[in-house]
Parts: sequence; C-alpha cells; structure tokens
Amino acid sequence: MQTSERPTTESQHPELILSPRTASVSRKTGETDVYVSLNLDGTGNCSARTGIPFLDHMLHQISSHGLIDLEVQAKGDIEIDDHHTNEDVGITLGQALGKALGDRKGIVRFGHFLAPLDEALVQVALDFSGRPHLSYGLEIPTQRVGTYDTQLVREFFVAVVNHSQMTLHIRQLDGINSHHIIEATFKAFARAMRMAVEVDPRRAGAIPSSKGVL
Repeated sequence: MQTSERPTTESQHPELILSPRTASVSRKTGETDVYVSLNLDGTGNCSARTGIPFLDHMLHQISSHGLIDLEVQAKGDIEIDDHHTNEDVGITLGQALGKALGDRKGIVRFGHFLAPLDEALVQVALDFSGRPHLSYGLEIPTQRVGTYDTQLVREFFVAVVNHSQMTLHIRQLDGINSHHIIEATFKAFARAMRMAVEVDPRRAGAIPSSKGVL
C-alpha cells in the first residue's frame, strides 16, 4: 500500500519560512547604558543584569513564560534611584520588540492571558496595533518589594508600550501580596505577548488588519 506524506505548513505556505525574528538595541544616556538582545522564537533563555535584582527577576518571567531568548545588560545611576535604569530598560526592550517584529506581517497580533499566583489574579490583554496605549489597573498595597519601588512597575510598562507601539490593558482581579501581584502581571504579560507574536499560517504573511496597514 502506498502512503503519501501530508505536506507541511512550510510547503503549503513557503512565505511562512521566516528569517530569524531577532533584534539588538543599545541605548546610552547621561544616566544609563542599556543593551537588550532578544529572539522572539527562542526557548526562554535569559541573562538579565540591570543592577536591580527584582527587575532582573521580572525579566526572567518575560523570557521564561514568553519563550523569548532575552539578554539585558544595564548600568545606571542606581545610587540615586532605580527610576532611570528601570525606565530605560523598558524603553530599550520596547524598541527591541518593535525591531524584531518588523512590519508585523503574519502575526496573530492580539494576545490575552489570566495568570493566578496564589491569591493574586491578573489579566493582561494586548494588541501590537501600532498605537501605544496603556490602561493600568494594579493596586499594589506596599511601596516596596525588597528594595524595588512598586511605582516603577507602571513606569516600566509605559516605556515598553510607547516604544513597541502596543496597546496594553492590565487588570488586577484579586491579590493582597505585592510580590504576587507584580509577578502575576509579568507572567500574564509574557503569555499574552507569546500569543500575539505567534505566526498565523492562515494570514499567509499578510498584515493582520482589515485596513491592510498597522
């Protein structure tokens, strides 16, 4: 009996054989020196050295749960405050995301995830729309987690959103522990982003918009 092999997605859609979706971005100011390198089609390998331990921990969540290979190196004026380094890491990460996505042809574009972490429950929905917008609904009960100022969570996402040109909604549905709330947010963000950057074979490489442009 003769059997025939089913054609692979790549043979059906040769335009879906993508060049590596990678990017490296450097940003140097009078306050910080930041380098970010990422691979959207990675396996979750991460090296993060920002001088802010809690931020490093959150970057590992983005990489691990988003299956993005990520390297972040940063030096900043943390003897004054973590604000500049935190913001500039967000800016540079956002720029790298935008660069790796390129014209955004063929991606799913939208992503969402609901992440529990013990008593905390956080929902994230995002759209690589080309229109930066952040709706931020976290109510973090303490001013700090370790040495990290919890106000900087919002500043990080503002920077990522503006420089990757994504629409991002973050909603806290439950939670009383600051660490749990923040970590659930980063995990939900990672999984939503993983969904949004996936290649949609039914798009056949087209811009994911009824207007034909993002």
